[in-house]
Amino acid sequence: MISVFDLFRIGIGPSSSHTVAPMRAAHHFVRGLDRQGRLADVSTIDIELYGSLAATGVGHGTDKAVLLGLAGEQPETVDVATADERFRRLSAERRVRLPGSPTAVDFTLVLHHRFLPDTHPNAMVFTALDRNGTVLDRRTFSSIGGGFLLHEARDAPLDVPHPFTDAGQLLDLAGNGRISDLMLANETVRRPESEVRARLLALWGVMTECAERGCRTEGTLPGGLNVPRRAPALHRRLRRGGGSTDPLRAMDQVALVALAVNEENAAGGRVVTAPTNGAAGVLPAVLHYYHRFVPGADDDGTVRFLLTAAAIGIVVKRNASISGAEVGCQGEVGTAAAMAAAGLTEVLGGTPGQAENAAEIALEHHLGLTCDPVAGLVQIPCIERNAIGSLKAIAAARLALNGDGRHLVPLDAAIRAMRDTGADMSTKYKETALGGLAVNFPQC
Repeated sequence: MISVFDLFRIGIGPSSSHTVAPMRAAHHFVRGLDRQGRLADVSTIDIELYGSLAATGVGHGTDKAVLLGLAGEQPETVDVATADERFRRLSAERRVRLPGSPTAVDFTLVLHHRFLPDTHPNAMVFTALDRNGTVLDRRTFSSIGGGFLLHEARDAPLDVPHPFTDAGQLLDLAGNGRISDLMLANETVRRPESEVRARLLALWGVMTECAERGCRTEGTLPGGLNVPRRAPALHRRLRRGGGSTDPLRAMDQVALVALAVNEENAAGGRVVTAPTNGAAGVLPAVLHYYHRFVPGADDDGTVRFLLTAAAIGIVVKRNASISGAEVGCQGEVGTAAAMAAAGLTEVLGGTPGQAENAAEIALEHHLGLTCDPVAGLVQIPCIERNAIGSLKAIAAARLALNGDGRHLVPLDAAIRAMRDTGADMSTKYKETALGGLAVNFPQC
């Protein structure tokens, strides 16, 4: 079973698959050289990015991520305030000091816009050579969404009390209970319940801090499109209208959090992948709705929301994909909306059947959503898409709560439909910036 803490990771923007995972891959590669006792022999490291990583890697900060990863940084702890300056210095010097190495080594970075056969669309190859050009080690990594790496070494599998592989099994196991209780029991095999709760609340704290930074940081986003940050102005406007009787004011508050988080993500800030960076604003926005507009909202509700949301994310990841390069944005924002809808349904008193129904409604109405970022940046349409996905999630939860949990299309069917739609989708609509909005946007 995937842990909730595998699904929710603290990382650096703008992309879990193009930034977080490549940084982790580079770090893993250097650790492997260290374990082999070959660090002192390395003279050059060649980095090759393929497919989607090459097509939109520069806009997504993949080049920065791999160099900082080689230098020993990890997404959870890298100093986002100095990351850009360090990257500029490394790029200018064309040398990087590997942690534990006595001297800096040369590096090359090559973008291959073709796909590497028999790998995921997000493939990268690291090769270490000595001063004679002899290969010391070569490893291929595939970034499969959400910061995950294919074939990544993991701890030995644990026997959990409630194993499930799809939503049908999840519902059977939950019975008349709560999905969050089932997930909590699985997590306590790995760590004490008090630690599970504390770590989940810490994740919510990171989400909240990210939204607050986004609400107070003015200016334009990096990358060349000069997209203005809109969250600060919206935040001021909503504060001035504190006594408003507008019945749709809650929608603006939800949209504000989603915009703030994803503007921070686009600027390379620290976010929580939920389940990806590109969709990182949906869960915080819907959780904000819960805390601001639901009487009696508390920390226990936050924990239950995140556990239930994680259960849905785990099912999608096991049976389809959360990678935009593999299935388009239906796998990112669509999955995030389904997760948030289920989490909100549970904390509003819904049954497991209603939570599953809410997830299905949210996912169904994202089917076919392409990933076509303008200029390869996680800005247009990604930032607004999180706001819309958040509102869809709330609508899905309310629809499900007005029913009894019975519905014609099960979540598992919607997930299979997403998987098949992604397989049929043209590559140019899957995080390559070669189709759709990315080529129809009028740029001067």
